[in-house]
Formats: sequence, C-alpha cells, structure tokens
Amino acid sequence: MKRILALACVLVLALTGCSRQRGSTYRLMQMNLCLSGLGACYGKVAYPAVLDEAVKRIGETHPDAVTFNEACAGDVAQIARRRGYHLSFSTVIYAGRPLPCIDPRGRGLFGDAVLTRAAVESAESHEFAAQKGPERRRWVCVTTRAGMEVCTAHLASHEPVEAAANQPQCAELAALLARRAPGRTVIFGGDLNRRGPCAPAGFWIRSDAAAARDPGLQQVYGTSTLRSPSAEVVPAEHSDHDVLLVSAKLK
Repeated sequence: MKRILALACVLVLALTGCSRQRGSTYRLMQMNLCLSGLGACYGKVAYPAVLDEAVKRIGETHPDAVTFNEACAGDVAQIARRRGYHLSFSTVIYAGRPLPCIDPRGRGLFGDAVLTRAAVESAESHEFAAQKGPERRRWVCVTTRAGMEVCTAHLASHEPVEAAANQPQCAELAALLARRAPGRTVIFGGDLNRRGPCAPAGFWIRSDAAAARDPGLQQVYGTSTLRSPSAEVVPAEHSDHDVLLVSAKLK
C-alpha cells in the first residue's frame, strides 16, 4: 500500500502538490533574463531565443522551482506553459507606473516571477521599504502544496541613482526570510546585485561565484531542512547572467 501511495504521489505531484519525501533532491534554478527591452543587456537576448534557451535549460534539469528576475509576465507565462509549471508573477513599478515590456510589445508587464512544479497554495509580494531611483524593488514568496516556500527578489543595482538602497534592502530581505523560516522549509533565489550575502543566520548560502559574467551576484539561500546544498553554473548565451542551479536534499 505504501508503495502504491508513493507512486501515485509521483504521478500527480505537479497537479496536487504531494509532499516531497525525505532524502529526495530539491532543485532551484535562478535566472535573470533581461527581458524588459529597455536595458543595455537586451542586445544579447536575441528575442525570442532567450525564451527557447530558458525552456531548454529547465527541460534539461527539471528543477522543482525557477526564480526569475527582469522578466515579463507574458514571457514567463509562455515558459510555464511549455514546461508545465505553476506561475506566480509580481509587477515592478517603474517611474511611478507598471512598465510594459517592449521590442516586441505585447509581452505584458515587467517584474519578477516564481515557477513551481507543485501547485501554489498562496503568494505574497511587497515593495522593500528602502527605495532609490525609478525602479521600485520588490520581493515575492510562494507557498506550494508540497510544503515548500520559494522566494525571490532583485535588489537595487550599483548604479549611482539607486546604489544607496542596496544595503538596507539586503537587511530587510534577511529579516523577511528569518520571519518566514520558523516551522517552514524556505528557499530563496535572486539577483542581489552584490557579492556579500543577505541570508539570515541559520540559512546556507550558494552563489554563481564561478560564473563568467558578473560572478557572485546571483545567490540562493535555504533553511537547514534542505541539506548538503551544491551549486552549478550553467552558461547562458542569451542573457548577461549565467544560470544558477542549486540542489539540496530534504531532511
């Protein structure tokens, strides 16, 4: 009977959110895709090649969750459909209003996203208290029926107009994760725009320090209920950041 139940859980995990079993591997993939059409990095994207590359990377590694920064709602919805993931999207306010992605238009609003294989039970997103410059930086956390909490954020860059907000946002992120950790399994992936970590005490830290471009800026943190974490940097042709894949064992 136990074997039958376990097999049933594997077959319907993505739809029903059965709890992951102890000792199984949980994988999170972090991507910054530079999709707005406005950034200097967009020349490397070669749209829509960037979407095909993201879909390919997900298909090669089958992560349990994918965290996206500098995304567009329509683009990540397409990625989610093509790979069968559940999508939670958070719109970023730019210059006082939501920012439509361009070149081409019609791709939805700019923001951050979390994709999960397990169904979503709830999602929460808020702006950081500290803000500088035109982009209102946010965090988003998703709770799945599989008992995981997956969060992402894209902190202020090193550009002079907003650099002063990075450190207070880092402290706020650490406090946020610390508040959400008790009694939960929490994993975070994001582009922190800094090499110093923002993880609270008790979280392990992995980063894309081995990346060829802007190493160390993308980071993944996890609670101790995820053990023996390992990081792999996967080269990305169509973004200014490589892909960070982190695997850990569930206790």
